[in-house]
Amino acid sequence: MVWWWWVVPAIVAVLGLMLLIKGLGALFRGRFFGGLLGAAGGAGFIAAATIAALLALDIQTYSRLTYERPVATIITRQLGPQYFEATVIEPANGENMPSATNLYPLHGDEWRIEAQVLKWKPWANVMGLDTQYRLDRLSGRYQSVQQEINAERSVHALTQPDNSNGLPWKLSTWDMARKYRHRIDAVDTLYGGAAYMPMADGAQYEVWITQSGLIARPVNDAARNASSGGWTSVQ
Repeated sequence: MVWWWWVVPAIVAVLGLMLLIKGLGALFRGRFFGGLLGAAGGAGFIAAATIAALLALDIQTYSRLTYERPVATIITRQLGPQYFEATVIEPANGENMPSATNLYPLHGDEWRIEAQVLKWKPWANVMGLDTQYRLDRLSGRYQSVQQEINAERSVHALTQPDNSNGLPWKLSTWDMARKYRHRIDAVDTLYGGAAYMPMADGAQYEVWITQSGLIARPVNDAARNASSGGWTSVQ
């Protein structure tokens, strides 16, 4: 949130309060016209500051509840019938989690990415807490249930090893929220979430985490063509 959305209304409110006090003081001293003018001006400033603050709060609420950030970019390359190579690019997530790029072979018609998700309550989102996640698995998925049962499967772990921060202890928002959930009213739920999209040669997707969970979007024409009009089995 831009800081001046709050600072400017606060300054206007202070000026309005000063004018209001000055106007009331003039009224008590018998200067009715100047007092009324000053009090009215001060009240107007305060009203304008209040309206601006309420608008800022509304914008802040909308911005926080619709906030999302990138989790991964997935690019697929077809190697054979229902067989792909998926390149997963994870952006940097703080100093201890640098960006990472890995290749994974996948069997099936679609890729599926799974994550452990920590969702905060809406009022906590507004206060600045964003949904936390840990990428868990990448797997291939068949359109046919029979193939899903009988065909060759492919599942890969995405969890990155913990990097030491140089301290003799480690603090984890996820672990703290899970351990003390009954004492932390801000936690809405902890759950496993997933997103999946069809695979195609040269298709590129972006996976995002929202305040509600994972979503995936096609980025290029190959991905958009693959995901438009429903999913089909890959030949």
